[in-house]
Amino acid sequence: MSSPMKLAHVVLRTGRFQQMRDWYLEVLEATVSFDNGQVCFLAYDDEHHRIGIVNTGATEQPGPKTRGLEHFAFTYADITGLLHTYERLEQAGITPFWSVNHGPTTSFYYRDPDGNHIELQVDNFARHEDATSFMRSEVYGSNPIGVDIEPRELLRRLRAGEQPAELAKAHSNAKPRGFETVPAEFFR
Repeated sequence: MSSPMKLAHVVLRTGRFQQMRDWYLEVLEATVSFDNGQVCFLAYDDEHHRIGIVNTGATEQPGPKTRGLEHFAFTYADITGLLHTYERLEQAGITPFWSVNHGPTTSFYYRDPDGNHIELQVDNFARHEDATSFMRSEVYGSNPIGVDIEPRELLRRLRAGEQPAELAKAHSNAKPRGFETVPAEFFR
């Protein structure tokens, strides 16, 4: 058996072609690899494209219960990069609707112009094995959702000189939490 070595790209269909294109360019600091008004391919690393956007021309938008996509996530190299991205996006009027330390990751959730959920995250463990071990622990088992966090507070602590590793580490004393405690905004 052979597993994929990476997620190559995500393609979205939309009636808000230009708005979606501009939003992903801003959020990911991407560049346009191709755009003919019907399809657009965006890149932000060494891959020729990571995001594809197809113009459906539709005027009716999918509702929260009819979207098939739950979310997709982008991992940053470190908490400093994630927090600088948060600050840049906030200045552009793009703010997360939920920010949470899941344990294995510190994550900020955004909504694109079509309402798709986009997670910007940083790993809280240096090694995959350690994250998996944490996810199999009783601590994670009693709270797989995580602890809500405030990005501005993390940014303040970073600027005050706190070590980045202290800002992005797994929660260890979280109270038990179930899915019913996830902000309602997540389900819209």
